[in-house]
Amino acid sequence: MKEALDIEVRVYPGTDSTFTLYEDEGDNYNYERGQYTTIAFRWSDKARTLTIAARKGQYPGMLTARRFTVVLPDGTSKTVDYAGSEVTIKL
Repeated sequence: MKEALDIEVRVYPGTDSTFTLYEDEGDNYNYERGQYTTIAFRWSDKARTLTIAARKGQYPGMLTARRFTVVLPDGTSKTVDYAGSEVTIKL
């Protein structure tokens, strides 16, 4: 399974929200042994910020860095390079 280096995240303001991105090798059962990652996303509507939390977990062959482009319905967007540490984007 080929993972995406560039991921577009669409945020629809109006309320606070959360999402968790889950990834694993995609072609075996190693996730049952804890070989997967999660990245939590938190949108604060009042602050108009998206926090991308530190990555949790690991698995063989995982991407260690990627790019997230955050897009709002009005076309506003910001791109951030992500290497596994928490980052907050102000929109």
